[in-house]
Amino acid sequence: MSQVVLGREAIIAKKKLDASFRTKGICIALLSAVVYGLYTAFLTLGMSKGVWADWYGANTAGLTAFVITYFLGAVGSALNDSFSAVWALSLAATRGRLGDFFRCLKTKPGLVMVTAALIGGPIATTAYVVGLQLAGSIVVPIAALCPAIGAILGRVLFKQELNARMMLGIAICFLASFMIASTSLGGEAPDGQFLGICIAFIAALGWGFEGCVCGYGTSMIDSEIAITIRQTTSALSTLFIFIPVMAVMSGSFDSLHLVTEALFCSDSIIWFAVSGLCAYLTFMFWYQGNGMCGAALGMSCNGTFSFWGPFGCWIILGIIFGIDGWSMPPIAWAAAVLMIVGIFTVAMNPLELFKKKEEV
Repeated sequence: MSQVVLGREAIIAKKKLDASFRTKGICIALLSAVVYGLYTAFLTLGMSKGVWADWYGANTAGLTAFVITYFLGAVGSALNDSFSAVWALSLAATRGRLGDFFRCLKTKPGLVMVTAALIGGPIATTAYVVGLQLAGSIVVPIAALCPAIGAILGRVLFKQELNARMMLGIAICFLASFMIASTSLGGEAPDGQFLGICIAFIAALGWGFEGCVCGYGTSMIDSEIAITIRQTTSALSTLFIFIPVMAVMSGSFDSLHLVTEALFCSDSIIWFAVSGLCAYLTFMFWYQGNGMCGAALGMSCNGTFSFWGPFGCWIILGIIFGIDGWSMPPIAWAAAVLMIVGIFTVAMNPLELFKKKEEV
């Protein structure tokens, strides 16, 4: 009899431990979304100081519209990802894991991560940065469409399940995006806002594809090593492939000197270092949270960056640094919250949250 009682107590203790572990994972996944808001704000702050203020201000130094709109966005993305890669490699070296990093690069899962980073880094991240510069924080919920787009791509590319609940969630996400897009159609909308929102869709598409592909890579590689591969690949490919291509598209390699100017601008580079650290942490917390509470719930919690992104920009850029243009209309805030509902619906059945509690 005592053994039966002890067995029951052990089961109850195990369930409580699992519930505590899961709750901690949810908190970490939510923290990844909060840090994502900080990453967005500090990246944008860096692109408003020093030489960046001249490039985007009245004194454009004779730069063409293409360079100002697109090339500088690629430069900002490259600096952020480069610092993020430095943070990742430094921490891996501190923990004696650089050997694991180089070994994983030669494996099939490692190459999958490299491929995903080529899509999610140079293309998607640059599109996100360009969208921020054109339209402000209103593009963040648009970029948060990536889980919904990832579900669609997963169905098309990998024949993954796409049931009625997931389709409802996708519909909710796109309804929220249309609510946000409607704010750019009126006569009072700032110049470039609609273009910025459209470009943010490219970021959502790229990150959605990356999410599909990374699901395979991260299932076979330690999350810390996977993040290091992702950030390093993104930084190197943006610096040495994407930016030269953008320079050619601008009509002259003369624009490459802007990279050096941005790198040695003491007024702005510190903020890129901070944004790079935040970018590394948001991926780290996201992967760690996924491993503790499940990928579906972790992705949903991370998707709350559709709210925390604009909120972080409003607090840091608008209130602390007094930069105009970082507030959002009420309909956009409502759409950001609606986007979170849609993301949760795509990723999981919300009723499962209550079922888990009942089982404890």
